[in-house]
Amino acid sequence: MQISTILSQEAVRVLGAVSSKKRLFQDVAEVAKAAYGLPADATLEALLDRESLGPTGVGHGVALPHARLEGLDQVRGVYVALEKPLDFGAVDRQPVDVIFALFAPIDAGVEHLKALALVSRTLRQQSVCTKLRANPDPATLYTILTENQSEQAA
Repeated sequence: MQISTILSQEAVRVLGAVSSKKRLFQDVAEVAKAAYGLPADATLEALLDRESLGPTGVGHGVALPHARLEGLDQVRGVYVALEKPLDFGAVDRQPVDVIFALFAPIDAGVEHLKALALVSRTLRQQSVCTKLRANPDPATLYTILTENQSEQAA
């Protein structure tokens, strides 16, 4: 699995100041609707439901919100860069500015976990996050996210 198989260029955005996690999830849901035709209301609800189980901020300014959705045929991703970091309740208590949301079919099973592991591995690389934070252009961000396309076991 490669990031380019789950992330389309249309699903990469840079946002200015976001007032709350809910507002961020609304924006992510709108991007998912525009890029993949996902229903924004159901997407928002699924993100909020998953987040209520525990924060998906994994540390070092990175969050990996994820949810399962009806009517989806494969794992899809949305990447959002925030110009102003947002308090996210992350494990290290640091605000987040790098957000990669994943959406999986209800019955995705192992594919969802493989995608989550791939994105997590990619965003754990400090060099990748440094490049992402230094570039405000969505096309450049997409290139950075998809340039390290080595097949790795999850």
